[in-house]
Amino acid sequence: MADRRGGRGGGRSLKTRVKTAKGRKLSSTLWLQRQLNDPYVALAQREGRRSRAAYKLLELDDRLCFLKPGLRVLDLGAAPGGWTQVAVERANALGDPGRAQGKVVGVDILEMEPIAGAELMQLDFLADDAEERVRAAIDGTADVVLSDMAAPATGHKQTDHLRIVALCETAAHFAAQVLTPGGVFVAKVLQGGAEGGLLNDLKRDFAKVAHLKPPASRKDSAEMYVIASGFRAAGALDSDAENPDTENPEAENPEASAAADGPGPEGRS
Repeated sequence: MADRRGGRGGGRSLKTRVKTAKGRKLSSTLWLQRQLNDPYVALAQREGRRSRAAYKLLELDDRLCFLKPGLRVLDLGAAPGGWTQVAVERANALGDPGRAQGKVVGVDILEMEPIAGAELMQLDFLADDAEERVRAAIDGTADVVLSDMAAPATGHKQTDHLRIVALCETAAHFAAQVLTPGGVFVAKVLQGGAEGGLLNDLKRDFAKVAHLKPPASRKDSAEMYVIASGFRAAGALDSDAENPDTENPEAENPEASAAADGPGPEGRS
């Protein structure tokens, strides 16, 4: 897969430095400086994407090919819409001729600006009527459920890890209510040792579970993505079924990128 970050003809890019303004914390200054010098942020601005997180999903899908024309895709915690935009493109929700037309529904508790080709719902997916409303919007069941959700960071690594794992577990539970048999669940987690229960549940409910860190994920971030495929619908599990397959394509080199094998949120930053 080609490097999406681009650059000027092999020349060295100039780094932008940010002065510490009066009243601005050093941490805020460093964050702003990182944003201004992030090639994915610049690329997102050039390509009209809602967030740099879009490239994480693009890279994951380039590797594992779970988004296809004609699929019904549900994006949980969709704001600001970077992943929803990618889902619209890959599922062909705009109905380009010559390919099957998919459907994309984005759900978030926050209001979102419209995205062509997607139905956006301002909805708490934990609400009692959420499953019914989502099923109505997506015309039954989803082929793919996406979640790039993360709770606001506290600065305490273990607390942040537990909170994001809890979010992922909640998203996985909701996905199990709306996924079609054979469907795919993609979600963000943080490495930290408490995600074992989540992975066990996914391995029980899906035929295959992989975990990847795409190139667009910052190297200093503990985030990883789980991609669970081959959803086993309720009642389809058999006591003598084969053990589910678990994969870690980056097991030999945790720093390897999702782009290594060729082409094909902290929240969403």
